[in-house]
Amino acid sequence: MEGRGSKGPAVCVTGGTGFLGSWLIMKLLHHGYHVHATIRHNNKRDDDITFLTDLPGAAENLKLFEADLGHPETFSAAITGCSAVIHVATPALDFNNNNQDHHTAEEAIVERSITGTLGILKACLHHSETVKRVVYTSGTAAVVYNDGHEDQMMDESFWTDVEYGRKVMKNKFTRTLMTAKTLTEWKAVEFAREHGMDLVTLIPSIVVGPFICAKFPASIRLALAMVFGEKDDGGGGMMTEVSMVHVDDVARAYVFLLESPTAEGRYICSSSRLTKDQRDKLSAKYPDLAVPAMKSLKDIKGLKVPKISSRKLLDAGFEFKYGLDDMFDAAIKCCKTKCYI
Repeated sequence: MEGRGSKGPAVCVTGGTGFLGSWLIMKLLHHGYHVHATIRHNNKRDDDITFLTDLPGAAENLKLFEADLGHPETFSAAITGCSAVIHVATPALDFNNNNQDHHTAEEAIVERSITGTLGILKACLHHSETVKRVVYTSGTAAVVYNDGHEDQMMDESFWTDVEYGRKVMKNKFTRTLMTAKTLTEWKAVEFAREHGMDLVTLIPSIVVGPFICAKFPASIRLALAMVFGEKDDGGGGMMTEVSMVHVDDVARAYVFLLESPTAEGRYICSSSRLTKDQRDKLSAKYPDLAVPAMKSLKDIKGLKVPKISSRKLLDAGFEFKYGLDDMFDAAIKCCKTKCYI
């Protein structure tokens, strides 16, 4: 793939204003790539997107395109002339409207995710003379929820059983994410196989770390749920053991898969596992945040997420740079800087 100071074709990144998408754009620009990034359509365009336009190299190498997963044909302009597409965009998961039927909202989000992704893949086929690889963003929620396998180390061969996942997950946000990620990835892989498309899937665990995007990232709220006093069963604060990865490691993994000539199939991207002992260390390290120690939550049943393996990605030659301390230190510092805590 072109990059690292070259003047070759661009790479398209969907979901450019999000937590992961914006950090990935910054990383690609740093490596010298031309980037076509999509942002959600806004008739008023009163959103502040200077966190993208002010990035080093953005003036010369970044072009922004408005696109909407509900109208996947709108992604065609951004894909035109690109050598690869990294699909990061997901439908907005907003359940703040208490008057809305959450089941109906969940169905609509899953449908938008599938339709939008397949529409983008069709646009990539239409531009196959330039687009040589698509990297799709899934999540470990599409891997780990399988009845009877809770104590087994899971790799890319595992797929979530959606019906089982819906039974064990009480939090509507994470349940919708699980359903959308699983069904959309399955459909994407099936479509790519039918059309001979070079599709690689990156499967990050919970992404934690600093952020440049304007909105507060949902995965940061999930990771720091107890800091914000959220202790609802099934939510992030009650995941007693969960896998995590630094946002910069994920961005580096995208670039790695983009440039690897032998990359194929699914790749789990997760470097660390937050355990009860790690939570107690976090509580001691940040006394000003009043993070509760695990012993204070002993009577509350939490959700233990199975262990996952990044062996395939590591065997391909990738190396993680960051651990849990790096993730939480950077995330908390960023949240304090932006006045979220």
